[in-house]
Amino acid sequence: MTQRTVPAPWLPALLLAALVPVLVWSYIAPHDRATWWMEALPVAIAVPLLAATWKRFPLTPLLYILVWLHAVILLVGAHYTYALVPIGDWARDTFDLSRNHYDRLGHFAQGFVPAIAARELLIRLTPLKRGGWLFAVVTLSVLGISAAYELIEWAAAELTADGAESFLGSQGDVWDAQKDMLLALIGAVVAQIGLGRIHRRALQQL
Repeated sequence: MTQRTVPAPWLPALLLAALVPVLVWSYIAPHDRATWWMEALPVAIAVPLLAATWKRFPLTPLLYILVWLHAVILLVGAHYTYALVPIGDWARDTFDLSRNHYDRLGHFAQGFVPAIAARELLIRLTPLKRGGWLFAVVTLSVLGISAAYELIEWAAAELTADGAESFLGSQGDVWDAQKDMLLALIGAVVAQIGLGRIHRRALQQL
């Protein structure tokens, strides 16, 4: 019987070390403290979970890197609130856009990264293999996650009326939730098509 080899810990350790200063910076004097907690909560849950399961169930290096990038996007948005991230303001003013689109990047990542995570878990833990059914299940799962997040945003906005705009980041767009879900869908499709082969090789090496 082949014994599973636990990958070297240098990459997860390096990514964690690189994330800590971003987390500290994000936490210090954010635009709105309540919004910070709501936006940074996924990072506070995912990072300890990945650290606790690294030896028992290591992920591919590709997925660790994607999770790190997603965490950085979330922490930057949590610090400024998504509607006020400076790079989004710069892009709006430079390219004469209608609004700060940093939150669109966040929702694209909300589809892109969970798609690879779902793909990896399904391939490793279920009978599903590469093909149409795997693509469909991953895509629909990501859409479900995105819709659930929009419901959470709505519920949080109803409970915290003063911070609703900061958390939602809708910037006056009545179709903001639908556009966010569309960006997550696009992210999921792009991730599976664009990273499918790289992810397959990463899984084989794991």
